[in-house]
Amino acid sequence: MYLLKKVIQLRENSHPDHEKPFLEHLEDLRTMVTRVVITLVISMIICFTFNKNLMEFFRQPVDQVLLTQLKATLPTDAPRPVTTDNWSHARKVEHAALSLTPAQRTAFYQSLGDKDLEFLASSITLLRAAMALPEEKRETFVNTSTENNELNLQVKALLKTKPNTDSDANGNLRMMSALRPTEGFMLSMKLSFVAGIVLSFPLLLLFILQFVLPGLHSNEKRVMWPAMVVGFGLFLTGTAFAYYMVLPRALLFFAEWSGGMGISNDWRIGEYISFATQFTLLFGASFELPVVVMVFVKLGLLSYETMSKTRSYAIVAIFVAAAILTPTPDAMTLCLMALPMIVLYEICIWLAYFDSKKNRIKEEQEARESMERQLAREEKMRAEAASQPPPAETDWHDGYPHKDYETGDDGWHDEYPRKDHHTSDGLPEIVETPPDEKAPKSDT
Repeated sequence: MYLLKKVIQLRENSHPDHEKPFLEHLEDLRTMVTRVVITLVISMIICFTFNKNLMEFFRQPVDQVLLTQLKATLPTDAPRPVTTDNWSHARKVEHAALSLTPAQRTAFYQSLGDKDLEFLASSITLLRAAMALPEEKRETFVNTSTENNELNLQVKALLKTKPNTDSDANGNLRMMSALRPTEGFMLSMKLSFVAGIVLSFPLLLLFILQFVLPGLHSNEKRVMWPAMVVGFGLFLTGTAFAYYMVLPRALLFFAEWSGGMGISNDWRIGEYISFATQFTLLFGASFELPVVVMVFVKLGLLSYETMSKTRSYAIVAIFVAAAILTPTPDAMTLCLMALPMIVLYEICIWLAYFDSKKNRIKEEQEARESMERQLAREEKMRAEAASQPPPAETDWHDGYPHKDYETGDDGWHDEYPRKDHHTSDGLPEIVETPPDEKAPKSDT
């Protein structure tokens, strides 16, 4: 429930304008889970048809461990070269000839028609007998047991490295046992499920991103598709790195450690398949770190400054996550998972730096272009204003007098003449016309 609340908070923080009620978030979760389950079922059915090939594929690291252990004990200075293939074949041939009489053994070797294989099988017989003697008597036994100088040197070279002469060496490890009647079938189902995850990973990643980051805009959708392609490539890189590089070394380390303590490596097929599948899937998931980080950078949830300042905390968090995710408690496996994640995180920091630098250059260029457009617009307006003629004087005739600002005449005149006199208080004095100057009255 706590994790679900955190995912819902991430959904709302990534797109505040797409806030939804809690029940709608649960409905989106149900849709996402349904799509994931249907996709996994279809891909699992497809992969189940190749269950035998899948079993052989996941058993190859064990075979590689056995070959590595055998190769380390084979001499390089023997008169005739000894390889893992001819040594394994010679052990089987020599084991088949043990119960035969000398005449039958001679006829058996002649039937093989391979002199090198007969020579190597004979050296295995002498080596087994010499290994049963005390160490100080072995060389004497070899010198006296054969007159063939080449065979003598061959056995002495084998005595230095002491390869295993048993025909069923590591048989329990090569032919792992099942403890329950249904274990073989359930292992096929499990392998089909793991292969289905790898096969349908792009769709699973798409469904998860659509749930965590809803309401994506067009520019954000353009970021998602490259992220899916890169994410699928990184997932395959992580699983391949775990399967071909880390898993064989981890198995060899555990096998040699147990052998050095006198413990037989009788691994069970169910335990081994669980370990191998979990190992490869976790490495593939850990390699998705750049995709997650760069998606958050593109959405503005992370920045180069934040990542660079918190680098030390991120390294500690990566080691803690690797300690939780690794299926084994040893420090070697922990480092093999944590170190690639740290390298990928450093790559993310540099990618975020270049992304922020590109965005900063783009913003500066847009601001400069906007300023240039504004200056060009103002210059155009000034040029247009300068090219226009001055406005013509307009004589208004609206029936009302207008003031003459040059003479001070306001244009209002009454029918009586007035003299411009001023009283002592500054107000104009109106002087009427004397009576004798008035017009004479009519007699009538």
